Amino acid sequence: MPQSKSPFKIEVRTLVTLMLPILLTQVAQAGFGLIDTIMAGRVSAGDLASVALGVGFWLPIFLLIGGILQATTPLVAQAFGARIFDSNSLHKIPQITRQSLWLALLLGLVGLILLQLAPLMCHFLEVPLLLQAKTRLFIIGVSLGLPAVAFYTALRCYTEALGKPRPVTVISLCGLALAVPFNYLFIYGFHIGSLTVPALGGAGCGFATAILQWLMLITLVTYLSLAKHYRAFRVFEHFEGPDKTLILRIVRLGFPIGIAIFFEVTLFSLAALVVSPFGETVIAAHQVALSATSQLFMIPLSLAIAVTIRMGQLYGQRDVGGMRRLRKVGLTLGTGLAIFTMILIAIFRHDIAVLYSNDPHVQALAATLLLFAMAYQLVDSWQVTTAACLRGMQDTKVTMWITFFAYWVVAFPTGIFLSRGLKMGAQGFWFGLLIGLAVAAVLLLLRLRKREKRVANKFAHI
Repeated sequence: MPQSKSPFKIEVRTLVTLMLPILLTQVAQAGFGLIDTIMAGRVSAGDLASVALGVGFWLPIFLLIGGILQATTPLVAQAFGARIFDSNSLHKIPQITRQSLWLALLLGLVGLILLQLAPLMCHFLEVPLLLQAKTRLFIIGVSLGLPAVAFYTALRCYTEALGKPRPVTVISLCGLALAVPFNYLFIYGFHIGSLTVPALGGAGCGFATAILQWLMLITLVTYLSLAKHYRAFRVFEHFEGPDKTLILRIVRLGFPIGIAIFFEVTLFSLAALVVSPFGETVIAAHQVALSATSQLFMIPLSLAIAVTIRMGQLYGQRDVGGMRRLRKVGLTLGTGLAIFTMILIAIFRHDIAVLYSNDPHVQALAATLLLFAMAYQLVDSWQVTTAACLRGMQDTKVTMWITFFAYWVVAFPTGIFLSRGLKMGAQGFWFGLLIGLAVAAVLLLLRLRKREKRVANKFAHI
């Protein structure tokens, strides 16, 4: 008789099956920004600069909204997992999703309004007038898609929490395929019948992105309404007004996620300012290393999203043994993937540097900084996977404070001291990042161990 697979191997397969479509979705999201950058850059340096400035204002708002709405994932996953005990738990799924959509509406509109303040910031920062005008036009365009992005994120969390990430992956890849022709039309203008759209230059990328976001949202809503797997939940068949209690629950769980993301993004954003006194070569090399590692970070991030989904489902099932097994599987897979990326960086770090710059001095320093990036792959993987486990158990507030401490109390001051105080330059700041990520990994692992014990005791008395 054939031997049955061990629970560990089954969990590995389940996690990888979840992770791969999520990784493709992450690649598609990154692809939108890459296409905008390349196509705007082909128009002029000013158009590229306007897109860069516009994204600089848009991205933090997008990440904060996305972080808050990520709370939908563990809540829906828990309700889905709890169905083995309580069939009524399935009724909670459409309730959570509808309230997440109400929250998405609010956040999308607030974000849209906040983005209109960006031109004032450009004026305050004394951005050249022509660049201000181009940036303002880009922001007007891209902000129109922000409500769609918020709705799409909420629905993405809903379907992924059910263990069904592929619809979002397919739609995201289709949207990416349309990005080039849509950008082209709005960058260079077009005429259809009585409709004439003038050439908008790089700012056209913002309008193209907004239209694509709405088309992707409409496609996802249509699919979720018609697909057999989702009919039982009837998310769109019944109108349900805002439920203050449930919305506040989502916010309480999601706001720390958004703030933790904000802490991380601002740290890496300000890193360029810290190394700026060391000259253009150092700044350029730092940006090369940061950009390359940001692309590689999609791998552990995708694993982390999959871990959150599975942990939420097991949390709903009150399967303490399964939760511990998932933690081991997640950290083991994370370690293996980190070692893989470390090998890639070690072998191809010089080639990576050449892809980004023709300057031999930038290439040499970037290759050196990539060694530091290689060193922190392990601890970065551990901290993001552990945080995902905690998120799946609906523990986000302590994670936020650990992130703040590790990044802003440890990493940032240490990086400044090593880079400027000990004259280590950019290498010193990257070493500070490594120390901060290591501290985050250790503290999060300790928190996870404590949380596991509490959850075990809680479920033992139910």
